[in-house]
Amino acid sequence: MNYEEFIFRMKEIKEMGFVQSHREGPTGIGKTLEDLLGITENNIAGPDFSIYELKSARRDSVSMLTLFTKAPQPEGANKELLRVFGYRQRKKPVGYKQMTLIGDIEDESRIPLEEKELHVTVDSIKPNSVGLKLEVDGKKTIVRNDKGVEAYYDENTLRKAFEKKYRKLIYVLAESKREKGKEFFKYSEAYLLDGFSFEKLSRLVSEGKMKLDLRIGHYPDGRLHDHGTGFRILPKYLPECFDKMERLV
Repeated sequence: MNYEEFIFRMKEIKEMGFVQSHREGPTGIGKTLEDLLGITENNIAGPDFSIYELKSARRDSVSMLTLFTKAPQPEGANKELLRVFGYRQRKKPVGYKQMTLIGDIEDESRIPLEEKELHVTVDSIKPNSVGLKLEVDGKKTIVRNDKGVEAYYDENTLRKAFEKKYRKLIYVLAESKREKGKEFFKYSEAYLLDGFSFEKLSRLVSEGKMKLDLRIGHYPDGRLHDHGTGFRILPKYLPECFDKMERLV
């Protein structure tokens, strides 16, 4: 599907009014729109069609969108964050024994690295539950902590991750309603967003609007598993990440 075909189809979808969701839950809005457009669902870090990435959101949604996923620098930072700030995995890896209890208290310092996970959100407002906080320092976005763990993103890394996912972004807003336990969407607006801006992204981080989700754990065999460490944002702030915004529908 090319750009002109997309615009034509989006106008048709808008005229359809409310359409029942093709999937229950938060991802129903994207799945339904992709089905209506004839786009195959994918989890690949690249455009959805042609050179365009497609994002859809419920109007006034409080569910955050993943902008892109990227492990922090330097190499091995995720492993070190996990080692220092991780806690016991909820699902125990195969082949590891339950750790010995000292009285009624579990000695977390003795938890093997292979049994740890770290699923936390980090922002610039205040340190989170494990003591991590985001901070913009010049051309770097840093995961600050008082344990001496180095973890950061520089401008070039963020630019490459952003542009790999968003050469151009088409952002679709939908009204949502529920009837008899089913959700329905009316896709009423579409915008073209273009142009990476490190300055705008940094400002969103500093204001606490852009957050970082660390989702690190292990496979059952003990290998490190990054479940999708990435930057997340509320849909209403998404246009603020881009230099240009043009209404399409």
